Amino acid sequence: MQGNLPPEAQEKIEQLQDLQETAQEVAVQKQEAESGLTEAQNALDELESIDEGTTMYRNVGELLVETDYDQAEEDLEEKVDTLEIRLETLEKQEERVQDQFESLQEELEDMLGGGGGMGGPAGPGGPGAGGA
Repeated sequence: MQGNLPPEAQEKIEQLQDLQETAQEVAVQKQEAESGLTEAQNALDELESIDEGTTMYRNVGELLVETDYDQAEEDLEEKVDTLEIRLETLEKQEERVQDQFESLQEELEDMLGGGGGMGGPAGPGGPGAGGA
């Protein structure tokens, strides 16, 4: 079908596909950041129930090395802060990609004269793609 489209429309479709890939990558990164944040917050909460004199260890590569309570707490708080900032950044990036996608999709619909709304925001298929 793309062979019948003007070159500008084909370019817009390729850009939409690129944005869709970017959106998927950002979603995966966001999910990983959310998971890491939850894990770090849970560890920090657990740390509060541990006696400060308890021997603790932390991962350094493949090794476990002894650490003290204050250092463990500081490391976890720093990790939580870093992941919160990372998550915020990814959410903004996700919004930007979504806005670019919607804008590009509108441009493509206008270019193809499909402003009638039959395809809806999902777009693929166009007129006659009822799914029945």
